Amino acid sequence: MIEFLACKLGRNDEIPNIELAEKLAGDEDKQGICEIAEGLSSGNHTIVNDCIKVLYEIGQRKPALIADFADSFITALSGKNNRIVWGSMTALAFITSINPAPIFNRLSEIVTAYKSGSVITIDNSISVFAQLCKASHEYQAIVFPLLLNHLANCRAKEIPQHAERIVICIDLDNKDAFLNALESRAKELSVSQYSRIMKLKKKL
Repeated sequence: MIEFLACKLGRNDEIPNIELAEKLAGDEDKQGICEIAEGLSSGNHTIVNDCIKVLYEIGQRKPALIADFADSFITALSGKNNRIVWGSMTALAFITSINPAPIFNRLSEIVTAYKSGSVITIDNSISVFAQLCKASHEYQAIVFPLLLNHLANCRAKEIPQHAERIVICIDLDNKDAFLNALESRAKELSVSQYSRIMKLKKKL
């Protein structure tokens, strides 16, 4: 399957990678997907970039097909290639609800990537944390404080979007803490940003 990557076809756009992802997902071609996953360790910068694109595009369509590669994605988070880091976190955001245990077991590595990551990495790490919280009360006890700390310290313009990602894990046990965290930043929000927060409150 590596031969169908954009770089192997002499292309500089992502269309071949998206088309390959659609085919692999549509056919549920597990062997082909394994070949793409193995490409993450090829050492070739361009191949790795294309492989992570294919994998998270598959994850967006059929996350179960890439759920077993959680450890590979987490390992990739420690690399210096920002494209691979945020692509791997994107993939993790698609599969955490399906396969939370190996992701929780390597939480410290995900937190490290979150703390030093780009905007896209941070956005998707919030989804990963929220899904871990939703997966079990055991996970929530450890991970939810990370989300509260994030809401207390992130840029004001990020609060509505990240709150919308977090709301999936809000329950009777943590609702008040979540709402209090949002209210503590309310004065920093624009009218439109505060409106998004109010919509969340109504849902809860």
